[in-house]
Order: sequence, then C-alpha cells, then structure tokens
Amino acid sequence: MSLTLLIGGTRSGKSARAERLAAANGPEVRYVATADGADPAMAGRIEAHRERRPADWRTVEAGDDLAEAAAGASCVLVDGLGAWIAGVMHRAGALEDPSRERLAGAGDRVEAEIRALVELSRSVELIIVAEDAGSGLLPPDAASRSWLDLLGAATQRLARAAERAELIVAGESIPLRRGGSLIPAAEQEELRHHGDRELRPGDADHAVNVLAGGPPPWLRGALDAALERDARRYPDESAARAALASLHGRDPEEIVPTNGAAEALWLLPVALRPSLAACVHPGFGEAEAALRAHGVPVARVMRDPERSFSLDPAAVPEQADLVILGNPASPSGTLDPAAAILALRRPGRIVVVDEAFMDLVPGAVPTLVGERLDDVIVVRSLTKVLAIPGLRAGYAVADARLAQRLEAARPPWSANALALAALETAARHPHELASIAERAVREREDLVGRLGEVKGVRTWPSVANFCLLEVEDGDALAARLRESGIAVRPASSFPGLDRRHVRVTARDPAANARLVAALIDAVER
Repeated sequence: MSLTLLIGGTRSGKSARAERLAAANGPEVRYVATADGADPAMAGRIEAHRERRPADWRTVEAGDDLAEAAAGASCVLVDGLGAWIAGVMHRAGALEDPSRERLAGAGDRVEAEIRALVELSRSVELIIVAEDAGSGLLPPDAASRSWLDLLGAATQRLARAAERAELIVAGESIPLRRGGSLIPAAEQEELRHHGDRELRPGDADHAVNVLAGGPPPWLRGALDAALERDARRYPDESAARAALASLHGRDPEEIVPTNGAAEALWLLPVALRPSLAACVHPGFGEAEAALRAHGVPVARVMRDPERSFSLDPAAVPEQADLVILGNPASPSGTLDPAAAILALRRPGRIVVVDEAFMDLVPGAVPTLVGERLDDVIVVRSLTKVLAIPGLRAGYAVADARLAQRLEAARPPWSANALALAALETAARHPHELASIAERAVREREDLVGRLGEVKGVRTWPSVANFCLLEVEDGDALAARLRESGIAVRPASSFPGLDRRHVRVTARDPAANARLVAALIDAVER
C-alpha cells in the first residue's frame, strides 16, 4: 500500500487536505485522533474536526501504542504526529521532569512506533498529519526542545519512507516527494488500456468503438484541401472555433480545440487544480489516469449494474470539487438525463461531462453543450462518429473563464491542421452527422437482436455503438474469439467491472452475424 505525510503549520489546512485524501479511498476510513480533549480550548478544535469528518468514519483515540491504534483498517488517517509525541512525553513524565532518563524513554517509544508505522504502511493506505517542525526559534526550555527534536526526527524518518510527502501552506499543497501517482503502476496501466490493444492486423474489429469505413466522402475532400492548403503553416483555430460555436449556440472563446477528447481530460488537473476529484465508473480511464499522474486524490463513484448503471448524484462525496463522468458512458452505453447531471452541481465544484459518444445518439439528446453554465465543462470528440482516430479531433466547451484556464494549460498548436479542418467541416454538416448516428443505431439494434440468441449472456441497454456483455469468463471468451480472428474488448480493466465483462462494438449485419455465431460457439465450448 502506501504512506503519505502531510506537514504544515497551525491552521495551514493540513488536516483538511488529509481528510480529502482519505475520502478518496472510500467510506471505510479509520481516523486515529491523538489530541487531548481535556483542555477546553483543544476540545473545541477536536469537535470542529469531528463535525467536518464523514459520519461513517471510525474514530480511535491513540495512546502510546500508535501503530496498534492504526492497525486493522484499509485506510488510516493519523492526526496528528506532534500531539501524539507530546502525549507520549506527558505520560512518561518527561514534560514535568525533563530528565535524561525520562526523555530517553519517551524518545525510544517514539522511535519504535515510527518504525512500526512505516512497516504498517506496507499493508494499508496510511496518511499521517504532522506539524511543521523547526520553522521558528529554538525553544528555551528542555522539554519543548526535546519535543521539537523528536518531532523533527520522526517527520524526517517518515518523509524518507513516504511515497508522497507534502508541505501545506495556506491550504495549498507543495509536493516534497511525489511518486507520480496515488495508485500502483499496474492499476494506472489498467486505466490506460484501450480497445486498440486487442486488435491484430486482419482481425474482425469489434474491440474499437469507432465506426467502420473511415471518414465519409464529404469529409475526405475537406481533409485533402486542408493538407494542400494548411500543411505548410502553423494551425489556425479561428474557423473551427467559429463553426463549432455556431453549431452549439456558444461564443468562439468558449470553444477549446484539443488533440482528441483525451487531451481535454488531461488538461483538467493542471488547469483546475482540484483538491478532491470524483470519477464516475465504469468509464473512460484517461481522466482518472491524468488526475492520479498529477497527484490529485480521486474518489471512485460506481454505477450500479443492478440499476442499469444509472447515475446516482448522491453517491458523489460532498468534498469533491471536481466531478467527471461520461454521457453516454462507456462501456455500459448508459445515457443519463440532464437533470441527473445538473444535480451534481455544488458551490465551488466543477462538473465535466465527457460526451465523446453523444454524436452517435440521434434526435433530442440530454446534452449540456449548449447550456451556459459557469461550472460545467463539456468534452466532445469526432473520433467515433467520423472514424478518424488518427486525427485526434476533439474540443471542450466551457464558460469563457473556464475555457481560459484550459487554454493556459494547453500546449501550443495541439490541434493540428487536419483535425481543425475536420472540426470545422463536421460543424457545418449537422444533417450528415445525424445520418451517421442513425446508421450507428441500426447497427447496434441489429447486434442487440442477435445477442438474444446467445444463452448465458447478459446485456444492458445501450445508446452507443457498443454493448456490454456479462458472461461466465469474459477473458476466456475474448481469447476464444481471438482464435477465430475476432477482436473484442475485455472489460475487466474498467473500475467496477471484472473478468465476466466484455464490450463488443456493433458493425454491419454481416459482421454482427459472424460475431454472434462465434460467440455461441465460444460460450458453448
């Protein structure tokens, strides 16, 4: 597991930062309190901390046996180290009688417990709050000097062992040591696993959720012209911005072209600097991967398959100041009503809606792209509907102030000339986009009808060009289909799903028929 050390002065915000980090690990948190509530002034501070914490956290008051108080939970928050050391010294009599023997006894106890905490962090998520030692003058009395020495030595020992150490100043976090991610590398790799990895040359492609056939003819001509006209100069985004703004009823300064939707999601941690993000899962993993890579704590909010993966706004932690979700969601294909998404809004919170698949839904759709909301960012992509994954044509739509923050974090010329031509041309062809969406619906409905012939397969309603399946062993099923030259997307890498789940992309009726025939053979094998 891991050890996180947060150091800060009085009223620096270090406890609040620790609580947000702990909240990202889920509801089962053990809070190890070290302060003495006998002092009326301290009792008031303790009560304020208690009221701020979630009610379902378990609070344990620590004595000398700090590691023992912290053991037995998956996530532990120790708050704080200085108060605990003072308590150890008090119980050893070293505060009233700072003799060498009493101070040595207290020091031995502190050293032993710090070693035990470091060892404990190998099996739990351990967050320790510590006072900033040594920033002021050296105290004149022996007891205070000894407390300072013990606290300084303990924080140095913990900082050396910690995967993550931060100095908290005025509520802001300054990294002292950052491992690059708050989750193991293997889990980070799973978040960044996409369907194209399942596809080999020559395979029938039911793994990648991009429409087949490549870009439509009306787009090919525009791309050819852009290549001839614009390849010799730096990209100019103005025409694409204007066309997209006109399409969505927004202003050009509210449009931010990006290198695919993925880049827009990777801009979020730098542009917004959230203190606690909530990612709705199962969903596209790049948003969480980006947040974790930038050291942002992430709370996972799980869609319930028994409720058709519908969004539950109440499941999002109140502390989250950034919420990210897909609509339609992948891999479930769930379409949430606009009211459910708007229910996520809170003062001080930004909601990001990844609408990468919305262009595949014909007719009136619950999109927020045309709503002028100062706390909502909509991310779009033309990759799927126009079958141009290699061009990376995406964009974000947001209030001008939010758009400026995204712009400030974006590399120059991140949207290339061909991608900009695709954005502009598509924005000027809404009827053609609607026709493509109707084709996607026909292909999905054909696949869904055929899947009804397969015994032992569970499916969920989907509005996108793919379906989520549940079988006895999805990984084994994918391997058997691969033997038949058919690629599908095992979905166990999506948070909230497991080896039973597989995502399959709909194609034309003939391709769907071959897929379902192979599914029947693989399931019955």
